[in-house]
Amino acid sequence: QVQLVESGGGLVQPGGSLRLSCAASGYALDGYHIGWFRQAPGKEREGLLCISRNDHTTFYIDSVKGRFTIARGKVRNTVYLQMNNLKPEDTAVYYCATDRNRYSCSGDPGMYSSWGQGTQVTVSS
Repeated sequence: QVQLVESGGGLVQPGGSLRLSCAASGYALDGYHIGWFRQAPGKEREGLLCISRNDHTTFYIDSVKGRFTIARGKVRNTVYLQMNNLKPEDTAVYYCATDRNRYSCSGDPGMYSSWGQGTQVTVSS
């Protein structure tokens, strides 16, 4: 399994920005699709967006379009989630995920077998 680690979460005021990182140990992530998910208290984990192996981005919920972007870093084992104009409803634990046996993106958490531990994002004044 690919071991993933998220970082970059924290407390931010509404309208602020954060950049989350998803890093892998011992793997170059440019050979994998990477999905970003989030889970708020009492809610199911939801797919946000995914970057494919050929760097195509797919969004799975409309509320983050125009505010969130995903990109691969110059360091080959890192993928970033840039989040702008954050809102209180974005508060959640954010996860990145992949699956070395699948070759396409999905918004279904069940299609991913490798997950990071998550990073908390809190949007509050």
